[in-house]
Amino acid sequence: MRFLLLYATQRGQAKAIAEEIREQAVVRGFSADLHCISESDKYDLKTETAPLVVVVSTTGTGDPPDTARKFVKEIRDKTLPSDFFAHLRYGLLGLGDSEYTYFCNGGKVIDKQLQKLGARHFYDTGHADDCVGLELVVEPWIAGLWAALEKHFRSREGQGETNGSLPRAPNASLSTEAAKPESLPIESQVELLRLDDSRRKDSEALEQNEANRGQSSTLTGDFEPSLICSGPPLAQASLTIPALPPAYLQVHLQEPLGQEEESQAFVTSVEQPVFQVPISKAVQLTTSDAVKTTLLLELDLSKTDFSYQPGDAFSVLCPNSDAEVQGLLHRLQLAGGRNHRVLLQVKADTRKRGAAPPQHIPEKCSLQFMFTWCLDIRAVPRKAFVRALVDHTSDGPEKRRLQELCSKQGAADYNHFIRDARVCLLDLLLAFPSCQPPLDILLEHLPKLQPRPYSCASSSLCHPDKLHFIFNVVEFLSHTPEVAILRKGVCTGWLTTLVAPFLQPNSQASRADSGKAPTPEISIAPRAASAFRLPDDPSAPVIMVGPGTGIAPFIGFLQHREKLQEQQPDENFGEMWLFFGCRHKERDYLFRDELRHFLEHGTLTHLKVSFSRDARLREEKAPPKYVQDSLQLHGQQVAKVLLREHGYIYMCGDAKNMAKDVHNSLVEIISKELGVDKLEAMKTLATLKEEKRYLQDIWS
Repeated sequence: MRFLLLYATQRGQAKAIAEEIREQAVVRGFSADLHCISESDKYDLKTETAPLVVVVSTTGTGDPPDTARKFVKEIRDKTLPSDFFAHLRYGLLGLGDSEYTYFCNGGKVIDKQLQKLGARHFYDTGHADDCVGLELVVEPWIAGLWAALEKHFRSREGQGETNGSLPRAPNASLSTEAAKPESLPIESQVELLRLDDSRRKDSEALEQNEANRGQSSTLTGDFEPSLICSGPPLAQASLTIPALPPAYLQVHLQEPLGQEEESQAFVTSVEQPVFQVPISKAVQLTTSDAVKTTLLLELDLSKTDFSYQPGDAFSVLCPNSDAEVQGLLHRLQLAGGRNHRVLLQVKADTRKRGAAPPQHIPEKCSLQFMFTWCLDIRAVPRKAFVRALVDHTSDGPEKRRLQELCSKQGAADYNHFIRDARVCLLDLLLAFPSCQPPLDILLEHLPKLQPRPYSCASSSLCHPDKLHFIFNVVEFLSHTPEVAILRKGVCTGWLTTLVAPFLQPNSQASRADSGKAPTPEISIAPRAASAFRLPDDPSAPVIMVGPGTGIAPFIGFLQHREKLQEQQPDENFGEMWLFFGCRHKERDYLFRDELRHFLEHGTLTHLKVSFSRDARLREEKAPPKYVQDSLQLHGQQVAKVLLREHGYIYMCGDAKNMAKDVHNSLVEIISKELGVDKLEAMKTLATLKEEKRYLQDIWS
């Protein structure tokens, strides 16, 4: 019984889930024809008779992933008839993050368009939320998929269509209604682990712990579960854990590489085109007592053909922390072979269909290079990874705890002690000393180290052959069983270390560089062009909302507009509003002097700044605390710009709080000014987004 399985992925999650569906399909007696949605030469929905299953991620501010752009464009063709896909039956799983306003919108766009063209569900759509854990929806959705497929094939069999043989159950319904995940049996390929007398070796320590807890109710009351130890009732529960993912890689280490070969490996391991550019200047924009440290870096593009427009973003290719790489190699007992060459092959006897060596690991690279530049060793291990570690853990209690963490019963512990605590592979290996995974297991489960995106914070009209970008130095606590470790962001921590020898305080930012210019180089790559750019019509008014480092693209906008005004003095330029926010006026008011300059020269017509943590003034009406408060305070003018003057609004910054709050404020403003309910106001905003007059560049 064949079905077509398509995935649309940005960072590999949708692909991994689709591959898991394919593996489970084999066990269930189905055949999944798996393709990336961009591989349109390998499938044809116009003539497809088998059921379709689609796994779709979401990128940006609610867009389908890059691999689905062509597909979405094709199915949005307005010349297609409404029954174009009337023959198609499908089920769709959308992946997203509820911290973003347009949750799971990549999947929703495809879902809606398929139905517009006549396709119908055989299985209800699932929306998985990375904010709380994708597996909370993914696992039951996949588990329910098999019964939905069986029901679909039985229905077709009853209608005289066949696609493989399937025995009909007595009194089986031939309904063609979509099956609902919540109403289907939640079954999956599992191993039932029951602690009994036959498992004395693995359970001996657990039984001793149970006896100790039984000696005193006080001890039970005081017991605190942790990453390495559970509490009741999980400690006594029978566990349902996932099946072991099929192994497929074979790893060999050979003689050390030469430096020339290593350099070539770097070139072939990254996406093209990539540009090596020197950092020509680094400035700290915040004071030393600011809550967050913000840096501005200037890149010299003079020896490249890299080009950009204000509003564009680009990627920085960054390595893992050297200390963490060395720590991992040491823990894996591979430190002595760090310079050895890594050779990967697919196991001849693997049960994994379509298995292939990871494309992000180049053939000619050393072990150290692979862990430094290719693999995301900071990634939170997924449950399938934890499950794989179980079989390489010798200590009974440690093995049991890892089984709990990847089990259905231990979902809450996994979320609390691994996912929310941002535990990485090294943390797990240090917490479970008897776990000794082979290298092939790590390469099968560690994801690709992704380039980090940054917004351009300059205009090439103002700074020829230069590119500016800004960032907060990310710092967070990672909790291990023994101590909380302060870590820095993979990319921001690396960049901060790189520029430390020549970092200037903000007071010196305007001074000309003296002496020999610093020349550390980084690798950057352009990102796909977005709609986050100034209007084609310069007379259209613009509202910009960018607290904190969200101001970055707007500095580029303002620099660009100022130069255009100088070059075209007779041109009619629209008003420019900026709503900026920070914590303290004297500590983290980014680009304060530049903004004052733009205001004085008329490039910026309205500047509204909010300070969230400065002492509130003792006035009858306190000033706005956040940018969304300032928006509401000027709601009448905002509504006028957007609804009467055909203006544009741009938002850049944090998705977790700011983006949602700004969106809600805009809904309230439109509702109040138009005298409509919130639903109508939301529809108005949706129309602005459709017209590309409400644009977002947000991140989590």
